[in-house]
Amino acid sequence: MFRGKLPKRQRLIGLWLLLSGISLLGGALFAAWLDSLFQPQGIARLVLWLGCFSGGGTLFLVGLLLERMLFAPLRHLQVQLARLVANPDARDDYPPEGWLRGLGPDLIRVREAWRSDRQRLATAHAEGARSAARIRQELETLLQVLDTPLLLCDHHRRLLLFNQAAEALFEGHTGLGLGKRLDALLPVASLQDALSQLPADGSPRELLIPCDERWLHGVMRRVPNSHGESLLTLTDATAAWTHEMGARAGLAERLPALRRHGASLSSAAEALGSVRQARHIDDTLQRRLEAVIGEECQALGEEIERFGQLLEDMQQQGERLVPLWSNDLWRSLNERLAHHRIEVTPIGMPAWFKGDAPALLALLVTLLERLRAHVGNVGFEGEMRLGNRRVYLDLIWPGPPLPQHELAVWCERRLETLPLSPRIGDLLRQHASDAWSLADPDGTHARLRLPLPAVERVGAPPVRLPPRPEFHDFGIADLPPPDAELARQSLRTLEVVAFDTETTGLELRRGDKPISLGACRIVNARLLASDTFDVRIDPGKPIPPASTAIHGITDADVAGAPPLAVILPRFRDYVGDAVLLAHNAAFDLLALQPTGAGVTLDMPVLDTLLLSRALDESLDGHDLDTLAERYDLSFPPGTRHTALGDARVTAELWLALLPRLEARGLDTLEEALALQATAFDREDACT
Repeated sequence: MFRGKLPKRQRLIGLWLLLSGISLLGGALFAAWLDSLFQPQGIARLVLWLGCFSGGGTLFLVGLLLERMLFAPLRHLQVQLARLVANPDARDDYPPEGWLRGLGPDLIRVREAWRSDRQRLATAHAEGARSAARIRQELETLLQVLDTPLLLCDHHRRLLLFNQAAEALFEGHTGLGLGKRLDALLPVASLQDALSQLPADGSPRELLIPCDERWLHGVMRRVPNSHGESLLTLTDATAAWTHEMGARAGLAERLPALRRHGASLSSAAEALGSVRQARHIDDTLQRRLEAVIGEECQALGEEIERFGQLLEDMQQQGERLVPLWSNDLWRSLNERLAHHRIEVTPIGMPAWFKGDAPALLALLVTLLERLRAHVGNVGFEGEMRLGNRRVYLDLIWPGPPLPQHELAVWCERRLETLPLSPRIGDLLRQHASDAWSLADPDGTHARLRLPLPAVERVGAPPVRLPPRPEFHDFGIADLPPPDAELARQSLRTLEVVAFDTETTGLELRRGDKPISLGACRIVNARLLASDTFDVRIDPGKPIPPASTAIHGITDADVAGAPPLAVILPRFRDYVGDAVLLAHNAAFDLLALQPTGAGVTLDMPVLDTLLLSRALDESLDGHDLDTLAERYDLSFPPGTRHTALGDARVTAELWLALLPRLEARGLDTLEEALALQATAFDREDACT
């Protein structure tokens, strides 16, 4: 009946009250029969009735005593032991009570000895791991500053490491994540073939890889003396490829025409020289040759003009002209001007533009030095103005504008701080720009204007995220191969996606819909802090105020959000080959799998509610709040009843349950699912 476990508290209380009631009722009936049979009087009658009630009363009092002195302390001891198994450093809220009070010193001794052993073991590990920690720190620092996207995968093509540059390159791609297959990120057959044929000595191989609308230049090499790990570095070759196919291809097309006109001009000049030496030749031929030379000279001049235009295009479209944010330019400029006692105050709205940052900074420093000498001012204002396909960089000062002949002299000035000492005019031509001065409408200020190429981008640059510790996990290489039988895979090696939903209400079968979906990933028994999935969903119906009071999501929050039919395929891609995890998973799966959903979540599902109920059937309270308190887990402020916040705590709860499952010899997914099934009853099926 109890499957070898302690019966639930409600069953014990019910059985105790039933037996007590039966005993009292039997005693009352027996006393009444004896009273009618012998008809005792006085003390004898009192003794008769007390004796008949003594059995039921004793049973009631003994049950009450056992509940207070034994069963309640046993439940508290079970909670404390479960907490210690999950986390040896958990707080001690349930000291032994009642008849188990004598176990208090022993339990304290066991706990302290356990913690002492762990401390000594940690100290021993710290000595041996100090050098490894230093290497790891250096690796993480290198990953943060390395601008080249880098991926490291094992021989099963699972990602062991990637850096922030790779995250920026594949921003928003659901295939990027520790433990995920490289095939999901770059599903290119030629890449997989090249990786399988890499030489073991670490010699590089190069490949041009299509990725959406971009071309990536990849350099691959096998890591020497490894277990088949491969290193892949990537660069976005789209701009360079376009550049090769643009201005440089135009140069190649112009070159034969130049050679042809040059050869024709040379032949005509040679023929004209021969005609002039031969006096008997008619003047008509000489005039024709002169006409040919004139035509070829004109054509050659036109080709040279086109050639020069292509050279200017190459210079303007060169890879050194990159998108720049004006606020970053002003900040860097003021850092350089600090030594010159000049300051530029940015005004107006910031903007994106295209330029060569080092060259522009050197140019602006020189111009501001000349301006200070000319106008006698050390404080200037800087403004970016949007024009027609151009962005105007203005330097503003109080006073009259500069004469144009003065600017012409400045444009001939060479910048000695740059390689080859280019002139200011050369840098302006590199940016397809010029410089002129004009007066402001207020009549008191003037400005020096430099037009620069615009960039089709709006908004400030995204805030750079802090370094993340989960950019690498070399333990993934020791996990079973992806094609291993999932049911027999160890629980600690599972890739798990914990998820949760928020809905318009609890009546999913009567029309309530999901409005938020959050998920996070566990790889190698480690919760990845920033590998998350967090979206709002348009339910297509109003959100009741009673539901908003719980999760805080209003109709305005989901206005414009994509519907479930759009979100579900993206979530399926995010899950990949992982096992799903949820608390009361039946509810969340029903929310995500309505009739005609189109995408099926057919992977195994672990449920922390059922697992906790199966592990501690005799304990009350298996809701998320109670289990978080039981295992000393906490919700960050404002995250309770949010999809991502609840999913994170569910993931932490799973990691807390892992040691308890292992202590019972449950090591595989198949065994965990079997245990979970024992806690699923008809009440769950009808919910």
